[in-house]
Amino acid sequence: MSSSDDVTRTTLPNGFTLMELLIVMAIIAILMLIAIPTVGSLTKKANDLSAVQSIHAIQQAEIQYSSTYPSNGFACTLPALGGDPNGGPPSATGAQILQGDLTSGFKSGYIFTIACKDKVTVNSIDRYNSYAITAVPQTVGKTGDRAFCSDQSGMIKFDPAGGSNCTQSLGQ
Repeated sequence: MSSSDDVTRTTLPNGFTLMELLIVMAIIAILMLIAIPTVGSLTKKANDLSAVQSIHAIQQAEIQYSSTYPSNGFACTLPALGGDPNGGPPSATGAQILQGDLTSGFKSGYIFTIACKDKVTVNSIDRYNSYAITAVPQTVGKTGDRAFCSDQSGMIKFDPAGGSNCTQSLGQ
């Protein structure tokens, strides 16, 4: 090979051209626009499932609470079902049955509450014979679409509008 052959040989550019990079970025942006609504709906469905499972956990905790503290009946607050295991032995105000993430009342985009009903006072001790659990999305349409409710019967119902008017059976 002579030195003149080296001069006439063209070199290929290294890397991608700007047009190729723009096309790849446009394809990635289109795929992201397709995937983002899917991720949002999957998150809402996961939050819904978590809310139903949390209601099951609260129901089990209420059954255990009422058998452990029969003179009190059912617990009227989530903190009464929870409690710090390092704070001493379990009591009627901190039974240490329910996990801490639920006793706060907020989990996976839902707000949980318990309301007691059917109070009977015997020997100056209030006994609650029934309760109602509600799980309402923190932001309807964003963290969840439906609200869930249950009581001592164990039946879980839902409100498709996300409110607390649970009239439709979940169909467990």
